[in-house]
Amino acid sequence: MPKPFPRVALIALLALSPAVPIANAADPVPKSGGTLRTYQRDNPASASLNEEATYSTNVPFMSIFNNLVIYKQDAPQNSDATIEPELATSWAWSTDSLSLTFKLREGVKWHDGKPFTARDVKCTFDLLQEKGTERLRKNPRKLLWQNVQDVVPNGDFEVTFKLGRPQPSMLALLASGYTAMYPCHATPAQQRTKPIGTGPFMLAEFKQNEVIRLVRNPNYWKPGRPYLDAIDLTIITSRATAMLAFQAGKLDMTFPLEVTPPILRDIRQQMPKAICTFGPMNVNENLIVNREKPPFDNADIRKAMALTIDRKAFVDILFEGMADIGGTLLPAPSGVWGMPAEMQRSMVGYDPDMTKNRAEAKAIMTKLGYGPDKHLAVKISTRNIPSYRDPAVILIDHLKEIWIDGELDVVDTSMWFSKLARKDYAVGLNLTGNALDDPDQAFYENFACKSERNYSQYCSADMEKLFDQQSAETNVEKRKKLVWEIDQKLQNDVARPIILHMRGGTCWQPEVHGFTQMVNSSYNGYRFEDLWIDR
Repeated sequence: MPKPFPRVALIALLALSPAVPIANAADPVPKSGGTLRTYQRDNPASASLNEEATYSTNVPFMSIFNNLVIYKQDAPQNSDATIEPELATSWAWSTDSLSLTFKLREGVKWHDGKPFTARDVKCTFDLLQEKGTERLRKNPRKLLWQNVQDVVPNGDFEVTFKLGRPQPSMLALLASGYTAMYPCHATPAQQRTKPIGTGPFMLAEFKQNEVIRLVRNPNYWKPGRPYLDAIDLTIITSRATAMLAFQAGKLDMTFPLEVTPPILRDIRQQMPKAICTFGPMNVNENLIVNREKPPFDNADIRKAMALTIDRKAFVDILFEGMADIGGTLLPAPSGVWGMPAEMQRSMVGYDPDMTKNRAEAKAIMTKLGYGPDKHLAVKISTRNIPSYRDPAVILIDHLKEIWIDGELDVVDTSMWFSKLARKDYAVGLNLTGNALDDPDQAFYENFACKSERNYSQYCSADMEKLFDQQSAETNVEKRKKLVWEIDQKLQNDVARPIILHMRGGTCWQPEVHGFTQMVNSSYNGYRFEDLWIDR
């Protein structure tokens, strides 16, 4: 049987400005009732968690659904030690580690009143694995389930996952905020606009460019939850406008992780009683290059682009020094699997000597025929929100150093991920949020040959063998060394150059209680059933 990952001590949110208050006092007794007023940063493409890959969908709609298991909502760092039952009441591994059996909660009803059973679990994974008659329009995490050979119901309230090989991360994958259970009787199309779940809230209204409104599920299976009557998310695409509304008291909470260091400082000055957290979020900024579009099908030009990126400049300009440089996996101490800092220097573009790096990059570009008298013009595509646009502008400036003239091409959220999945771009600045702090999710989802989220079309059969090898390794220390080796190879192959790992903040009015910002996932903390308002 695979050994569980070591229990990891919960860590405080990092890089807090000394002037920023944090919620460290015990909350008073929760009160029921009231509406949480917050905002939505842009228009989500749909409400279907199993089809989307952005917390613009995850934040407003995670509370509609439940998982079999979930990460504790008040634990800042996700780990195996913080996984707890949800629609499952217990689980057990077989002695050969090839079967994982769940006992299911009885008496749970979907929002339309129909009972939840093991058959719904089977239908969900048939959908995710594309084994049934229904099809998801997008399936960004399909490859996460490739080791699941079958999902077998045993009556109405027990289900067994049959695996092709041991996979210690299986529980973690199931605990992700994106692993929502869907009912057999709802079509994928319905889940996009009128989703049915078993969660603490139900969708009451979803108007593009206007509002998302959730209301309390009166038949929720967990007694006394949720505390709130409703959650109103006004769609405000301007970050500045949203922050002004928060400071004016029209909003109870900012959109999670959208508060930057300058905004954090301003809120502290204007609203000394506001409660704010700021720290890692397991989202990285990265350069994506379409390997099928000339001249970017040439490995040398991709290497030159990686060499000209000044990571420290990105960190200083965008985060006032409060961000992290690393590879694919989130750096320690917030991350469990990130490689040691001393291992990074040998990777392409990670040498802090930018004069040396850019001299090498210019030599490559000169050999390819480019120079002061011959520039390469290209559109730099990115999503039309500040957290994407701002680093894209810096990227354009860095590419100019090696005679690549970038023109900013901004794309609406509703179209961005579809555009990337179609490979309808040449060069882009992307943000990759990892739903889990686990190598299986990071490697298979972002770098496996057939993954929808492999936007740069990196493909290596040898690397995929290494992905499988680390995935099956039950010894944590051995697995870490394999993970670091893989990560170094990915960076040296310029698979998807990681620029930095972001940090972000969330602020709320002192009347709001029960929210915990997670440090190693931006996707798993929005069940919202424990939030309450003291007013």
